[in-house]
Amino acid sequence: MSATDPLMLLDLGLAAALLALAWTALRQRDSFAMVAVFILFGLVVALVWVRLEAPDVALAEAAIGAGVTGALMLRTLRHVGGERRDPAPLPRILAGALGLAVAGFAGLGGLALWATPRHGTGLTEAVAARLAASGVEHPVTAVLLNFRAYDTLLEVVVVLAAVLAVWAIDRTIDRAAAPLPDLPGVALHGPIAGAYLRLVLPALALIGAYLVWIGAYSPGGAFQGGAVLAAAGVLAAMARGGRWPRAAATMPLVRGSLVLGVAVFTGVGLWSAIAGGGVLHYPPAQAKPLILLIEATVALSIAATLTALFLGHMPQPLARTALTKGSSDDT
Repeated sequence: MSATDPLMLLDLGLAAALLALAWTALRQRDSFAMVAVFILFGLVVALVWVRLEAPDVALAEAAIGAGVTGALMLRTLRHVGGERRDPAPLPRILAGALGLAVAGFAGLGGLALWATPRHGTGLTEAVAARLAASGVEHPVTAVLLNFRAYDTLLEVVVVLAAVLAVWAIDRTIDRAAAPLPDLPGVALHGPIAGAYLRLVLPALALIGAYLVWIGAYSPGGAFQGGAVLAAAGVLAAMARGGRWPRAAATMPLVRGSLVLGVAVFTGVGLWSAIAGGGVLHYPPAQAKPLILLIEATVALSIAATLTALFLGHMPQPLARTALTKGSSDDT
């Protein structure tokens, strides 16, 4: 491929854009502008994954890395404020050392890239040889949920642990002394917003379910579908001013949704061990329905997890919510 090839020029442009956006985000003085640049950085990273022929990762990056993470950062910015700050000047010695480190890593990376075979197959042939016994037709799904299912299970556990950590911090906040306010800066109100949500939320639910189902045949799966469902959850939360629904069943439903993916994933692993195939070694005849079951439940858990991270607090019981609201009104 020559330097004048249009695709090579596109790749060079994407690489330059990533460096420019990363530098701009780090040196940005306005907090809101910094978040906006970060979201744009995530979208460019998604394009890079497309060029690397990894559409699964591109979907996850666009939905989670840019979309949901951007919403989390905007929500956080709403709490801490959007004050301006002056970038701290780096001492000359530190700046020089950083420059040498970057140059060294760039040189090592260039040597590694030069020494890498142009037509290396990696594990492609090994995956293709066992794809028929995996239960699915897409190699990425086969790797994530069959050949290396242990790693995927641990990833789901880590995401659940993140929500538990956020809720543990939230429990230290005195809600009676500081009632949880609505967040008008991230709220959707009015007839236009209502009509928009009535159209978008069902569409997002269908798209999320479709991505989970299609993951067995083409790019998609639990993380991509769960991120789209989380977008629906975030929009629904914004329609309520950044609050959970005030219903008696909200807390059990949320807790059940959070642990559903881990519970089903672990249960399928133990069942496969009892059936004689080993932990997470599915019988070939049941591999496809078991993987689809795991994908569906993990997608729901990811959607609940990302929505819970966006809200930043656990659902409040009705009695406690009413008491807090009454205390606020009396004040």
